[in-house]
Amino acid sequence: MLLKNLKPVSNAHKGEETVNIRVEDGKVIEIGSDLEAQKGEETHNFDGAYVSPGWMDMHIHLREPGYEHKETITTGCDAAAFGGFTAVACMPNTNPPIHTRDVVEYITKKAENLAVDVHPIACVTKDRAGKSIAEMADMQEGGAVAFSDDGDPVADSQVMRVALEYSSMLNAPIINHEEDLALSRPGHMNEGKVATRLGLDGTPGIAEEVMIARDIMLADYTGGHIHVAHISTRNAVDLVRQAKKKGINVTTEVCAHHFDLTDEEIDRQNFDTNFKMHPPLRTQDDVDAMIEGLVDGTIDVICTDHAPHAIEEKEVEFIYAPNGIIGLETAWSITNQQLYKTGKLDLQQLMDKLVYNPRNILNLDVPEIKEGADANLTFFNTDEEWTFDAKNVRSKSKNSPYLDKKLKGRAVGIYNKGQLVLNEIRN
Repeated sequence: MLLKNLKPVSNAHKGEETVNIRVEDGKVIEIGSDLEAQKGEETHNFDGAYVSPGWMDMHIHLREPGYEHKETITTGCDAAAFGGFTAVACMPNTNPPIHTRDVVEYITKKAENLAVDVHPIACVTKDRAGKSIAEMADMQEGGAVAFSDDGDPVADSQVMRVALEYSSMLNAPIINHEEDLALSRPGHMNEGKVATRLGLDGTPGIAEEVMIARDIMLADYTGGHIHVAHISTRNAVDLVRQAKKKGINVTTEVCAHHFDLTDEEIDRQNFDTNFKMHPPLRTQDDVDAMIEGLVDGTIDVICTDHAPHAIEEKEVEFIYAPNGIIGLETAWSITNQQLYKTGKLDLQQLMDKLVYNPRNILNLDVPEIKEGADANLTFFNTDEEWTFDAKNVRSKSKNSPYLDKKLKGRAVGIYNKGQLVLNEIRN
């Protein structure tokens, strides 16, 4: 197969040259500006789109097993491919949770023939109950790449200490949902002026920051690797920034919606539950801090926390709706609009957040664009305008704050595991 008229972007390519790429049996065979199609060879012309090593989202919810009415491994991977991701790491708040090796292997088996690589993140504790450590080493041997009780924090400090000690032996991060539940509940949005004006119970930023501060101190004490999930406040970013300066083994991620939207949207959108997530949308100052953290390297990864919910679950009063939104299909457009088009980060810097850092944190092989390498590629543009309407949702659920919004820039396809997936806009 010949993939024509592509501009490579990677650590070694700035997206300034146009090349053709020949792939065969899942491998990059040739790269060159003058490659011509051979007799009988399938060709695809990408009209000057960019190509990068395949993107990875290291924080999504596939819902299977147990909640297949929201999402399945197959539909979640369809959404990932549409968003330009060739790899995802899925969180363990399923039913049963990913707390035993057989569940880890069930997920990897279900995904083995899909174009998107699926890497399970296993539970820190049995049943995600926060009491006793799960069989972490056994699950790692079965394919788990990290450990988390995401959806809930590991609240017990001694349990987290032991988990971090194990993480240092296993060379795998502990990803904590950073939330002090006593401070945060029963909040339904960010605690602040907007929540007061709307008469809603709020979740203060300090509920996130207190837990992050504890985890940084425990990581320093144990030598373990703590990865801060879905960071959302200015003070939280400052805590991570200072910890990194001290050499503490801490990394972090931010969701695309947390460097784009603020809590004012809940008022503007008349309590639309597709703007309800956790951590909640914060203030403009917090959004600015997320961008600052991405620019200076404090924030390592851009993710989505893709969290599908069925229509009937979200179409209720705001205080009764579950937290969470889908995000795989729109992440690049938001990233492009907020970071690239504004000149905050260039394409190579964005690839650090989307390609290299997530895999390095999870100790996974990083794809490259070079002859002889496995062909693991994302094709994308930065100028195409399109509408993310219901017809273009590949997820099984449609709980997105960007539904029916005009966006700029999209992923036009992926190539991985010998499979080419081209993303057509449905009109």
